[in-house]
Amino acid sequence: MKRFVVTILFALILLPLASVVYAGGAGPDKSMLKGVFTEINEAQHTAVLKKDVTGEMKSLIIGEKVKPENLRLGKKVLVSMDHDAGENVIKSVDIMFMDITLQRLIALLVVGLVGGLLSGFIGSGGAFVLTPAMMTLGAPGAVAVASNMCHKFPKAMIGCFKRWKYGQVDLKLAGIMTLSSVVGVQIGVMIQKYILNHWGNAGSNLYVSVVFFIILIVVGGYVAMDAYKLSQGTSESGAETPKFALMMQKINLPPMIHFKVAKVTISLWVTIPVGLATGMLAATIAVGGFIGVPGMIYVVGASAVVSSATELGIAFLMGMWGSIQWGLSGLIDIRLTLIILATSLIGVQLGALGTTYVKDYMIKIVMAATMLIVSVSRGAKIPGYLEALNLVSPLNPDTVAILESISFWALVAALAIAGGIIAIAMIKGMLSARNEAKPDIIAEADRA
Repeated sequence: MKRFVVTILFALILLPLASVVYAGGAGPDKSMLKGVFTEINEAQHTAVLKKDVTGEMKSLIIGEKVKPENLRLGKKVLVSMDHDAGENVIKSVDIMFMDITLQRLIALLVVGLVGGLLSGFIGSGGAFVLTPAMMTLGAPGAVAVASNMCHKFPKAMIGCFKRWKYGQVDLKLAGIMTLSSVVGVQIGVMIQKYILNHWGNAGSNLYVSVVFFIILIVVGGYVAMDAYKLSQGTSESGAETPKFALMMQKINLPPMIHFKVAKVTISLWVTIPVGLATGMLAATIAVGGFIGVPGMIYVVGASAVVSSATELGIAFLMGMWGSIQWGLSGLIDIRLTLIILATSLIGVQLGALGTTYVKDYMIKIVMAATMLIVSVSRGAKIPGYLEALNLVSPLNPDTVAILESISFWALVAALAIAGGIIAIAMIKGMLSARNEAKPDIIAEADRA
């Protein structure tokens, strides 16, 4: 009876938070307009915008900081309004959906394959590679986040089912974590929209890059150290449960939940912060797995294999809900979603298969290496975004070219290293499993 009462109280606490669902689906406010320019008059510094959805024609004044020659007819744009400068004055204009060239198509297919491998292997949706890759190829930050989240849930569903068949998914843990993750998604969507409404795509790009850079460095560094200790047999999260997770498991605050697959009994309330953080990051930067997976390892106390598999179940439900919210805002580029999905569905199954042949620390090595290299790619873009917002003095063109090159090649290196490590680990694991099975096959043949 006590558990039932506490569970009801828990639900009542979550219900007010869930009210943000209705706010999450709303589009940009009056400071932001979406649509297509049908007429541009450079001489008079005016433009006519056909608003998205309603089709209303709106006459606008081109602001002083906007160059009329950079505006394009027939392309869907996100227009930031400068109400401080007067009524209907344009502050900035960003093209929402980039052109898909042959080079970009091939790049997106490769990125999708490696992102799928990472998703199936480490349990994350692979967004810490996919989102920066889409931004590097030319997608605005908000569109990259929304499109990536949309592609995530069908891919995560495939990966979750695959690893559930291997007995690695704790469905109860996934379901409970999803409750608070969905609330986190709604809060994250509101944060991203607030940034868009006040600072436009430049602000969104800066926010996504800075958050990526900080979290990738912190989490990637911690996981790298733990992976090294685990490979040497000195990690506290190897054969034993991490010390912090043991402390959390000693908190006797009903309801206490037993997770059979994870082999953990812990208070329901301990899972809430992990779920909230996972959902918020998933919605704001399309990444939740590298918070959710370490959270389940170091806070809840599940193994890396179970945590990475269970995160796929959370990513499926959370991604589906987030996609609905972003879809209502019109920020999903379905072309990017489908192109990446085409190869990531293959990659996620190969990655899931790879987990059956490798040791626990290999999952952490792949996660850490990819995070740290991608952090370099995102960090190199930050000065350019600061310049776009007039927060720093104009950069030298040579400096800009160098930073762009660093960003691009760091991302290429991350994709190559992640794919290479997973492929080598899978091949070694399969060969080792085959060699171990040979004596049994020979013995059966002799008995026959």
